[in-house]
Amino acid sequence: MAEQLAVNAALTRAGLADRVEVADHSCFSGCAEPTALALQSAGRASYVFSGVNVVADADDIAATCQTYLDSPAGWIEDARPCGRLRMCLRARIPAL
Repeated sequence: MAEQLAVNAALTRAGLADRVEVADHSCFSGCAEPTALALQSAGRASYVFSGVNVVADADDIAATCQTYLDSPAGWIEDARPCGRLRMCLRARIPAL
């Protein structure tokens, strides 16, 4: 609950609350680093991150969402705006 509140607050601060949907899922098969998140959207690349501290990284999550939305077809070329999340990236999957 605190995790989702932190992310929702960061998305609101970034002006993204109406552009990003947050949903909980029980397992992303990232057991070695169990806190994982994914970004996906129709016609855009998908990303999977693990080793995320959702509360501490909430602003980086929002920044990553903004970078994702600003990138052509969701393909992030320069991940520096993503902060610490760029070090948590486990998979980048091209759009179908």
